[in-house]
Amino acid sequence: MSHFKPELIYLPKILDKRGNLSFYEYPGQIPFEIARTYWIYDVPGGEVRGSHAFKKQQEFIVALSGSFDIVLHNGKDEERFSLNRSYYGLYIPKMYWRRLENFSTNSLALIVSDRLYSEADYIRDFEEFKNLKNE
Repeated sequence: MSHFKPELIYLPKILDKRGNLSFYEYPGQIPFEIARTYWIYDVPGGEVRGSHAFKKQQEFIVALSGSFDIVLHNGKDEERFSLNRSYYGLYIPKMYWRRLENFSTNSLALIVSDRLYSEADYIRDFEEFKNLKNE
């Protein structure tokens, strides 16, 4: 697992006729200790979430229910990841512009981060982000 580029991480999947179970933990599945957890839900049709980058924060995002796309930009190229199963998620290193879109009805995005919330860590202007990436 690279700590420098985005990566889909497949999680353990324990099959049971009563219902399946998946999990993640550090250091087995994700490359950082969790400092914060949050979730995104009830996103109206056509809305976009994210549209920012983090200077230092790393994240791991799972679609616990429904589906959505994560569009990542590294300052030069764009890549799209579709999340639609709860047994894998997307690792996003610091300094990647991210946009979450195409939320299905009743989708639930679970995000874990290696840092507590800090507005100072956000880059909310795409041109500023590209300039910082190209320094």
